[in-house]
Amino acid sequence: MQTNESLIEVLNDLVKINNDRITGYEKAIDEINDEDIDLKGMFRKMANDSQEYVKELSELILRKGGEVSTDTTVPGKIYRAWMDVKAAFSGSDRKTILSSCEFGEDAAQKAYKEALSSDAEIDAESRQVIMSQKASLKESHDMIKKYRDLQTA
Repeated sequence: MQTNESLIEVLNDLVKINNDRITGYEKAIDEINDEDIDLKGMFRKMANDSQEYVKELSELILRKGGEVSTDTTVPGKIYRAWMDVKAAFSGSDRKTILSSCEFGEDAAQKAYKEALSSDAEIDAESRQVIMSQKASLKESHDMIKKYRDLQTA
């Protein structure tokens, strides 16, 4: 049973980072100007993707006899507070919001990397889900970075 408990903990950590991501992108959607329709659409898709990832991870957790976390990570809470402070001082321009989102995407990549290198015994199905989500999240990270780099200082 210890094996499942370790794996469930790893999967729940990924649920939490995706919950952070959903909250972060919903906040970003609220912060950006109405004319930034391209960003609103991109952020909505990324939040929706994370909702799907939470669903996939939750199904794995439940099949393994665990309980799904509905919380966020402590760093996620810190990230959202940092985004609030940064927006208050620098305004809600595209580059600032995209930089904040890239910071969040970096945290997601780190969480998935740590999950794959954890001591938990990860079965083939769980490993495939984690690797697939990590690859998709990397594409999102690269898109955010590309958009950010296109913004003038």
